[in-house]
Amino acid sequence: LAAPMVHCFYFRGGAELLFDGVKKHQVTLPCQPEPWDIRNLLKWIKQNLLKERPELFIQGESVRPGILVLINEADWELMGELDYKLQDQDNVLFISTLHGG
Repeated sequence: LAAPMVHCFYFRGGAELLFDGVKKHQVTLPCQPEPWDIRNLLKWIKQNLLKERPELFIQGESVRPGILVLINEADWELMGELDYKLQDQDNVLFISTLHGG
């Protein structure tokens, strides 16, 4: 089993409103046989952190278009997106670029 890892997840640009307005979550992910990747992380966030309107955050198995994802301040597109394997102490930032009128 992979050892438990501590991560910080940040929600900004309005995304925090889906998480009871909490912008920073420090989380120890549970042990599991496979390494944590972003795909599994998003499922876990949906089940454990997301408080309302999941359709505004998740689309299929990814974030919906308009949610910018940064892993340790780098665009997740450079890191392998859903396949990126989380490392201990990683910071993952979710920024909503969608703004209603």
